[in-house]
Amino acid sequence: MTDYTDQERDTIRFAAFGAMTLVSAADPGFLSMFKESMAGAKALAAAPADLQGVLKSGGMPPMPKGSKEEVKANVLTALQQSKDIIAAKAPQELQPFQTVIAEAINQVASAHDGVAESERQVINEVRAAVGIAS
Repeated sequence: MTDYTDQERDTIRFAAFGAMTLVSAADPGFLSMFKESMAGAKALAAAPADLQGVLKSGGMPPMPKGSKEEVKANVLTALQQSKDIIAAKAPQELQPFQTVIAEAINQVASAHDGVAESERQVINEVRAAVGIAS
């Protein structure tokens, strides 16, 4: 297991959960939010063991706060930082991280009534932030 600092773990966890929050918020609604949360959690639970260890450490990360624009900027920054942290410390874990994030956000977007255009736009921004080509 890669030796991440507590701050690095917090950044990676905030980024992963924040990405799902961004996609869910792009097409709001209580029922959809519940279904999307469950779908995203299942995708994260399917992560490789080392990544699961990071995602499960320290409990739930704090929910993104601020205006919609601030939340988006903070989450996208955390995703970019996470990509950089993993690439530097455990390059073999970068592709699995990207895959897990992509699967989680796709599952969130698809969980309720298909993928809205607003969700598709956020998905593209998240994918770009973690270095996945469109």
